[in-house]
Amino acid sequence: MELTFWLASVVVVMTTLYWLVKKPKHLPPSPGIALPIVGHLYLLEPDPRQQFKKWSQKLGDVFSLKLGQETVVVLNSFDVIKEAFVKLGDAFSDRPTRSFLVRNVPHITKGLTQSSGHDWREQRTVAYSILKKFGMGKNILAEKIGEEVDAIINELAKENGRALNIRWLINISISNIICSIIIGKRFEFHDPKMKQLTTVINDFARLNSGVLEVNFLPFLQNLSKYKRTADELISVSFKLRDFATVMVNEIKKTCGTQCLDNYIVEYVHEMEKKHNSNEETHLDEISLVRNIENLFFAGTETTSTTILWGLYFVLRNPEIQKKIYQEIKEQVGTNRTPNISDKAQLKYLNAFIMETQRVGSLVPFALTHVCAQDTVLNGFTIPKGAQVIPNLDAVLKDEKIWGDPENFRPERFLDEQGNLIKREELIPFSIGRRICLGESLAKMELFLFLSSMFQRFEFLPADQNIIPSKKDVFGGIVSPEQFDIRCVERRH
Repeated sequence: MELTFWLASVVVVMTTLYWLVKKPKHLPPSPGIALPIVGHLYLLEPDPRQQFKKWSQKLGDVFSLKLGQETVVVLNSFDVIKEAFVKLGDAFSDRPTRSFLVRNVPHITKGLTQSSGHDWREQRTVAYSILKKFGMGKNILAEKIGEEVDAIINELAKENGRALNIRWLINISISNIICSIIIGKRFEFHDPKMKQLTTVINDFARLNSGVLEVNFLPFLQNLSKYKRTADELISVSFKLRDFATVMVNEIKKTCGTQCLDNYIVEYVHEMEKKHNSNEETHLDEISLVRNIENLFFAGTETTSTTILWGLYFVLRNPEIQKKIYQEIKEQVGTNRTPNISDKAQLKYLNAFIMETQRVGSLVPFALTHVCAQDTVLNGFTIPKGAQVIPNLDAVLKDEKIWGDPENFRPERFLDEQGNLIKREELIPFSIGRRICLGESLAKMELFLFLSSMFQRFEFLPADQNIIPSKKDVFGGIVSPEQFDIRCVERRH
């Protein structure tokens, strides 16, 4: 027993000394002692948003953590995030290669969101050109979105003002827009395939936050505390892959007879063109499948959750809903549905959407970046291989920028004349080279869905005496706690 104790003590001392010697010089400050093996993981709370705020107030805009064997740097202000991802974009555009999902889902590093270097640049360039062809940011896509808006409006009208959990309808409606681009068709709201897809996407977002420690300490994966969540996340990841693979195979089969114009066809054409010309390329079917996964997840979960947050905020602030509807009545009327050309006139609605994105703060830490080379940032040395977390929540809730960040106040985005104020600090889609590829699509969807929904319905709590809780559900995507809502048709 005594020998075991001394051996353990020697191991701890040697490990500590090794880490102290190995520790890069001029790292950003840390919040406490990094213990052997676990580093600062013992300090981390399940929801670290408020914890990071306290640490940044004490340590500054940039601080570092040792999580397991990984050096993690957290960026906590707009200026430092802009410096890293815009000015120093070459150094901060890679993705992690040693996470839990990378170890257990081999294809995860392919595609648009988790690839790095030339692979990522080629995937993004091809994806952007295809999405642009299908009208991203143009009126032709607005027309497709308008068709889906009409569908959900009609579906909500069937409820006759009964209380419902509106989330699944919004999820399917937004997913249908991505479907129309990827495979050239939409699904009905009650289609079992679409319900399954939206369930898988929701599960993926929910489960991600449950494996934080496992990302840095792989052996935890088999402990009972983490095993169930870890196994479920792996299973969900493969379900999403299988769903995308079936889509690709079905499109390839039909291309011999009635090939529709869609994302899959365009990607395959570009891939074959490069292969036939012996051009070096990262385009392949695994990357195509992964692209589809990325587009469905990013294009469904964030936009549908933003709409959900918008409805949540009007339930808590009914006077804001009245202002939105009054503006729609004055600027558009009630005899036709709003279209994209109305966007410039619906200034208060635009301010409401911007404030929803700010206060909702859906993706508080965005996606983790990796430093590709030793780099000096804000006077500190960020070593090659360090993981870099942009704390978008700190920017969107910064008192120095917004004054009263905890208050939901669309007027902060309007000047005295009622014109929109565009603030560069509003970065819900992140910033720099890895900014969300679907930003323009999401903005178009948010405007068209919300303008038509507020024109047609008044949204009321399921119980007029109970409004939704202030609490949110923390995860890869932050959402309101589940609530029911009544969609009451307006009598114009």
